[in-house]
Amino acid sequence: MEGIKHRMVSVNGINMHVAEIGEGPVVLFLHGFPELWYSWRHQMLHLSARGYRAVAPDLRGFGDTDAPASSRSYTYFQIVGDLIALIDSLGQDQVFVVGHDWGAMIAWYICLFRPDRVKALVNLSVEFKPQHPSRKLLVENLRAVYGDEYYICRFQEPGEAEGVCARAGTATVIKKFLTYRHPGPLMISKETGLGGSPNTTINLPSWLSEEDVNYYVSKFDEKGFTGGLNYYRALDLNWELMAPWTGAQVKVPVKFIVGDLDLAYCMPGVKEYIHNGDFKKDVPFLHEVVVMEEVGHFINQEKPAEINKHIYDFIQKF
Repeated sequence: MEGIKHRMVSVNGINMHVAEIGEGPVVLFLHGFPELWYSWRHQMLHLSARGYRAVAPDLRGFGDTDAPASSRSYTYFQIVGDLIALIDSLGQDQVFVVGHDWGAMIAWYICLFRPDRVKALVNLSVEFKPQHPSRKLLVENLRAVYGDEYYICRFQEPGEAEGVCARAGTATVIKKFLTYRHPGPLMISKETGLGGSPNTTINLPSWLSEEDVNYYVSKFDEKGFTGGLNYYRALDLNWELMAPWTGAQVKVPVKFIVGDLDLAYCMPGVKEYIHNGDFKKDVPFLHEVVVMEEVGHFINQEKPAEINKHIYDFIQKF
C-alpha cells in the first residue's frame, strides 16, 4: 500500500481526492456506498504490477473529496462531469473503467454519455438500468414493492438516515453493510434501525480486517454519510433528467460480474433481465456475464484474486 500515491485534483468545481499507482494505460476504479477508493486496494496493486496505471478517486461526497450539501448536486451528470474532468487531468483520451455498486451505476452513464472516453468497462454487481419514462418515479416504485423500511426509501428524508447511522455508530454501519450477505432486500426498521449499537459485536469475514474497517470509519467519522446518501436522494431527479436517453444503448465493450448472493442480483426481474437477452439488447457489446457462486455484494473485496484476474483478462484484450 505504501506505493499508492495520493493527491487532490480540481475537477468540475470541486476538489477530488485521487489515489493512484503504476504506469501505463489508465484503469479508472469507481467505488460504491458506503465505500472509498480503498475498496479497490487489491485491484490497484494487482494491475499496477502488470503494466497499468490504477486510478481510484473518492467520488464526490465521499472521503477526502468535496461534498456539496444539496442532493441536487449528485446527479449522474455532475458525477460523470467530475470524472471526465479527472480523465482530462490525467492527459488521457480514453481509459478503462471498473465500477461497483454506485460506481457501477456511474460507469454505465459515463459509457452512455461519453463512449468516446472509454476503451472497455468491467462492471460489478449492478446491471444497466434502461430509462423507462412510463414508470412511476423510482423511489415511489420501490416503496410500493418493498414498503417504507426498504433501505433506499429510508435514505430519502434528509437527516433521518444520518440519525440511524449516528445511533448505531460508524463502525457498526460499515460492518453491517460490508458483511451483508442476505440475497433479500435490505430493510432498516423504524424501531430498531440497523439492529445494533456502537457496542454491538459483529464478526468479520476473513476478507475484511479491523484495520480495513478502521480506515473507512476514520473517513466517514470525518465526512459523515450525507454525501453518499445524496446519491439515493437524487434518484428521482435522475429519472426525470434521463428522459432524453430513453432507448439509448451502452456501446462500449463490457464484462459484467455479480455474486449469486448479491441483493442487487436478487431483486425482482434482475436475473431475467440479465439472462434472457434484454441486457444484451441494451448493451450490444456485452462480451460476458459472470455469476460467482456463494459471493455477496462487495465482490471485489470478498474475492479479490478472482476479480483481479477477471479484470486483467478482459482489459488486456484491448
